[in-house]
Amino acid sequence: MLDKSLGIIEVFVITRNHMQSEEIPTAGIPVLGERQRMVLRAVVAAYVAAAAPASSGTVSHLLPVPLSSASIRNTMSDLANLGLIEKPHASAGRVPTELGMRFFVDQLLDATDLTDYERLTLTNECDNIGSESVVSWVSALLSSRTHQLGFVLSPRIDRMRMRHVSLVRVAIDRLLVVLVPEAGAVQQRVMHEQGARDQAELDAMAAQITERLSGRTLQELRALLTSELSQLRREAQGLLARSLSLGLRVLKEPELDELELVVTNHSALLSQPEFHDPDRLRGILKAVEDNENLLDVVGQILDSSESTVSVSLGGELVDADLQECALVAVPYGRSGQGAQGVDDLGVATPRAALGALGVIGPRRMDYARVISLVRFCSELVTEKLNSGNDTQS
Repeated sequence: MLDKSLGIIEVFVITRNHMQSEEIPTAGIPVLGERQRMVLRAVVAAYVAAAAPASSGTVSHLLPVPLSSASIRNTMSDLANLGLIEKPHASAGRVPTELGMRFFVDQLLDATDLTDYERLTLTNECDNIGSESVVSWVSALLSSRTHQLGFVLSPRIDRMRMRHVSLVRVAIDRLLVVLVPEAGAVQQRVMHEQGARDQAELDAMAAQITERLSGRTLQELRALLTSELSQLRREAQGLLARSLSLGLRVLKEPELDELELVVTNHSALLSQPEFHDPDRLRGILKAVEDNENLLDVVGQILDSSESTVSVSLGGELVDADLQECALVAVPYGRSGQGAQGVDDLGVATPRAALGALGVIGPRRMDYARVISLVRFCSELVTEKLNSGNDTQS
């Protein structure tokens, strides 16, 4: 049954980079009168609930105040002329366009929250998994709870706080580098390294690096080692200088800056009427698997200084196969308010997010529900990774 309670509780502007608790006209989107806003809200509500065009009769049942059929039809005609709704075919009903959905998300969306029971259930689930498993857990959870594609941009290694480093010779010209974070999965990388160093010397080098690494991110350690190396070379300190020089090379390996997008439960999209067409579904899954454009979009969210929910619609996702889709995402893993990090030059910066999480699905999405879920999941993952408590199930 469709919900008639369409009054605004609190209006949020949600963009790709920020969310504010007041209405601000979005560039390129017209200013609407109250009647037009009510009718557009009703069209969106009907379309989200039924996956079908909304007729004037359906809209009339969803309005908070009665309007005549003629008034509703005239208002729907005005909204169509503004490019906010359209007829998908010969049907008498209308659906929101991408512009109309953007207006709804930015200016008409009701703020909601998860129930206390849902929050408690999710918190208990998260408490019972290890921090090394939290990425796969939350991606699967988002899929199952929203019937969309849940995704997680895995924590960036260079932004994680580290506990220990090991260096192991695996071949004449290769070293295995093992990075143990304070929370999260152990990271292993193989790097090229020509030299006659035996394992005892590598262990001594790793100890010197670990002594400086403990509690710092790799970004912070890069800045520290660069500064120390300059002084050590002037003082001709052999082993220590070689140790830190090798450590700096390890930390500058390109793979440490790579982004990995974890997407689970591709079959979730089969439940969405928009994707019953095999060719359309195949194109979406290919775009997600190739994910270069998705990484660009999610990477911008990750690098934003804000910690708020972002909604990207259709054309904002760049890929032609995702034009009928929407992406809702939020960063996670940012340290507490006011926390500072340093860049490679040692300059203080706001603590960067470790990763991002969210869902990809049709534009016909229950945004209020999805936004509240991804926001709370971000809080859970952030707490799990920042606490360093690794409770095994």
